[in-house]
Amino acid sequence: MTRVLIIGGGGMIGQKVAHRLNEKGLVGRPVTDLTLFDLRFPADGAQCTHRIVGNLSDRDSIDSLVAKRPDVIMHLAAIVSSDAERNFHKGWQVNLFALWTLLDSLRIEHAASAGRYRARLIFASSAAAFGPPFDGPVSDQFICEPRTSYGAQKVAAELIVSDFARKGFVDGVSLRLPTICVRPGLPNAAASSCFSDIIREPLNGREAVLPIARTVRHMLASPRSAAGFFVHAAELDLARLEGRRVLNMPSLSCSIGDQIEALRDIAGNDIVELIREVPDPFIESIVSNWATEFSTERADSLGFRAEDDFRQIIQAYIEDDLPIAAR
Repeated sequence: MTRVLIIGGGGMIGQKVAHRLNEKGLVGRPVTDLTLFDLRFPADGAQCTHRIVGNLSDRDSIDSLVAKRPDVIMHLAAIVSSDAERNFHKGWQVNLFALWTLLDSLRIEHAASAGRYRARLIFASSAAAFGPPFDGPVSDQFICEPRTSYGAQKVAAELIVSDFARKGFVDGVSLRLPTICVRPGLPNAAASSCFSDIIREPLNGREAVLPIARTVRHMLASPRSAAGFFVHAAELDLARLEGRRVLNMPSLSCSIGDQIEALRDIAGNDIVELIREVPDPFIESIVSNWATEFSTERADSLGFRAEDDFRQIIQAYIEDDLPIAAR
């Protein structure tokens, strides 16, 4: 019997994880209570035991969630990259200090239980934790000197998760995600949104704007894989991490041009013609500071998996998220 709390449970990945837990549970541990916490939820969202509308900045709400002593907490809530860059104070408040509030509440609950309660905390970090110069694939040991506020917030969050875990208050791990693509729904404020937009919008018969060059390379994994990362981390024996509690997640490195050619192979020239190139210097300035490839030997050895061909990523979107009328 396992109680799972997903913070950011109304978002795309949170919903994917919830659907997966409803279908399969956790290995050897049926999920008996699934609580989703977020500012809002989709009308046709995943089934759960409790759907709680709230704000991470509200300490009373966080304390109430923690008082129920969930066994697994997945922290997926964040201000996205472009928004964090434009709104400095908001980015730090949501992406770091709200996490501190959660961890402090968990520390107090741990003490109240005389050390018996220690939640598994899985934090969604990002490839933005790294900054240039890059010389080949970036490993878990690569120095973290991000060139964006979003990246700095993620690095700071990784450090406090690891320190709370070192002290035994939580059983924490941070997963550095590649860009998740193809995201369903509408374009958002993330600098990485275009990697999904140029696939999703044409497949739905809509024009897509490409703000960066076709030569730009990036690392990608599908929403299906992202959900798998978090479920696998909930099942994993974290003693195997040997105290190093941050992992680069598996991904596929490819260029925008590679993405477009994969779309052409699957959907044809008419669909590709819906992509319109409109350079955006602000987006380019953010994306140019990102690593283009992860080295993921540790994650691979621990059983994390993702796609190895961009056609597989497109196919996952078609199977999981493309409306039937657009297929």
